[in-house]
Amino acid sequence: MQFFNRENPIGVFDSGIGGLTVVKRLNQCMPNENIIYFGDTARVPYGNKSNSTVIEYADEDARFLLKKNVKIIVVACNTASSVAINYLQENFDIPIIGMIEPGAKKALEISKSKRIGVIGTYATINNHAYSKKLLEIDKEVKVFEKACPLFVPLAEEGLIKHPATKLIAEEYLNELKQAEIDTLILGCTHYPILAETIGEIMGERVQLVDSGQAASQDVEKYLEGRGLRNISNSIGQNKFYVSDIQTKFEEIVKLFLGKELDYFAKIELEELTKK
Repeated sequence: MQFFNRENPIGVFDSGIGGLTVVKRLNQCMPNENIIYFGDTARVPYGNKSNSTVIEYADEDARFLLKKNVKIIVVACNTASSVAINYLQENFDIPIIGMIEPGAKKALEISKSKRIGVIGTYATINNHAYSKKLLEIDKEVKVFEKACPLFVPLAEEGLIKHPATKLIAEEYLNELKQAEIDTLILGCTHYPILAETIGEIMGERVQLVDSGQAASQDVEKYLEGRGLRNISNSIGQNKFYVSDIQTKFEEIVKLFLGKELDYFAKIELEELTKK
């Protein structure tokens, strides 16, 4: 099969552009790897869709990446990871890694008190995706969840150090501070953009877990273990495809990725949905 090839790219998809923080982590872990990213910006967000619709979209996203001959797929969307990961893993003959399990395992690995907080969008928190996975791995863990919906627009607006961001973060995070957690999972790919502010509010005793970073480490281990790491001496190329060009798209991408785009193109939804 074509994806069992060192030189083939890593595929990443998300409902929008938040998953670019995962691409950034993949670039840091494996700078020689080529990456194909698809952001379904025409149909974002996935969080307010039914489970069947999320599975349908995730199926189409994965098929688009397969056409690009990727060797592994990273589901850089917490909603799709919580709703569609089992379907994808059962129906696609390619390794697929989501956000939930890597983030949960990392949190349990570093937590000393087993009091773990999770922040995310309403969809991720209402699905209890992280708490279910945490409790599945360790029944003694205490999980404290909090939806922080305003973090997404604040991140996309680049209001990282704005006083309003700090005030909102303090309001959201206060009950987690009261719960005396020692580990906090950033359960949305937008949230690492605000990690400095979140860390300042939670204090030094609370360690933050970036699920994208944990997933990237899992991808690295998987590829290394199967001899699929790209051994080229040159820096890999990132190619980005989106289903719609958002306002300030390139500005947001630069903020999330930390550099200019190598290549990006808009695809039509008809191309995505045709079988």
